[in-house]
Amino acid sequence: MIKPEDRDRILDACRIEEVVGDFVSLTRRGTSYVGLCPFHAEKTPSFHVTPSKNICKCFGCGEGGDSASFIMKHEHYSYPEALRYLAKKYGIEIKEEEQTPEEIKNYNEREKQFSVNNYAKNYFIEQLLQTEEGRNIALSYFKQRGYDNKTIEKFQLGYCPKSKDSFTQEALRNGYNIDTLKDAGLSIIKGDNDYIDKFRERVIFPIQNISGRTIAFGGRIMSSGQNEKTAKYINSPETLIYHKSDVLYGIFLAKSAISKQDKCYLVEGYADVLSMHQAGIENTVASSGTSLTTEQIRLISRYTKNITIFQIIRNCSFIVAFTMFIIRS
Repeated sequence: MIKPEDRDRILDACRIEEVVGDFVSLTRRGTSYVGLCPFHAEKTPSFHVTPSKNICKCFGCGEGGDSASFIMKHEHYSYPEALRYLAKKYGIEIKEEEQTPEEIKNYNEREKQFSVNNYAKNYFIEQLLQTEEGRNIALSYFKQRGYDNKTIEKFQLGYCPKSKDSFTQEALRNGYNIDTLKDAGLSIIKGDNDYIDKFRERVIFPIQNISGRTIAFGGRIMSSGQNEKTAKYINSPETLIYHKSDVLYGIFLAKSAISKQDKCYLVEGYADVLSMHQAGIENTVASSGTSLTTEQIRLISRYTKNITIFQIIRNCSFIVAFTMFIIRS
């Protein structure tokens, strides 16, 4: 069995345009590529490859997915076979071993956290866009900050209601275990059947790993009536799948632009990343309040050796000043 860390290394290394390009003749169209779909007969190209999202999709027959999904469909491989193919393509050595009960348990716990985080992300998006509270409090806040609908959708922004445990109760009704919610940093247990949503009454910034899976969240408080001890911003705690010093906010959405422009802009927080991307500067990521770590530099160095660090001073939603440094590693 392929270890989870090897699977993640394989998927992180894949560039969808390279994987699909081995089988389909692609033509660049803006920031994407198009070609004739390999899964159904067509004369006009409807198969789109989007490097920034690392996915492909045919708008004719509906087939699509990430690199592994494409190989599975095209070559009629199982998921492990597709991973082995991609590992060979990118020169990644994998060691397949029989898993111990402890390893199986750890893998299952990781997958539970990925699953509940994805559920939470969708719940927060729904609360933002489809509830009166979300639209009046959170969506209006994002609009006041100058973020347009495209940016809100691109970064999958959301909102957790002010009710003490509305998210937790909804997750429990949908089959998620309270221990999984606690371990993922989404719920706080105060006593028997007494739960608190960690991100209640906050706008939500989902944090993705380099493969695009949701691993954590950042939240900004909305209520002006909170006491001084209430943190303006909070993040998910360290978990099995989230280690803050290893992560850069926005890396999944920025990696294609970073590689193309051979430069990465590093800013401090979520809002800075959103503003830069909306301004068309998509090769931007954030350290989210941490000092720049060796692991973060290594992550960026997969795509460029050039890092420009911005210190941004804001006036409303406009960048008015910055300090710039260059790091070469």
